[in-house]
Amino acid sequence: MSGAVVVKTRKFIRNPLLSRRQMIFDVIHPGRPNVPRAELQEVIAGMYKSEAKLVILFGFRTKFGGGKTTGFCLIYDNEEAVMKFEPKYRLVRNGMTEKKEQSRKAIKEAKNKGKKTRGTGARKAKHKAKRAANAE
Repeated sequence: MSGAVVVKTRKFIRNPLLSRRQMIFDVIHPGRPNVPRAELQEVIAGMYKSEAKLVILFGFRTKFGGGKTTGFCLIYDNEEAVMKFEPKYRLVRNGMTEKKEQSRKAIKEAKNKGKKTRGTGARKAKHKAKRAANAE
């Protein structure tokens, strides 16, 4: 495998409300099928003087024929901002939290319990159902 990988960023935006920098990045990787996410995190963190764990990458699209991949990048200012603003599934992907396993039946019971009530009561009912499922 040739280690020659070029990373270019474009459409850079500073988003102070979410305390992050966001951009689209292009990876040029000729002779390589794809580049691992961890490796790209290290490269982009070095480019923007940040830590690799604060770099969130997603939305990869490899061009037909290979050699070029495009994706979206978020670089947070601190770990609290990552935990506050990132969706749970992306935190699990980056190894920042663990996915809690819940049975299929418990998920469906919570959903159906929430359907029976309307308005703000639905949120409370869903919360109670989740608690009951976790207690089991």
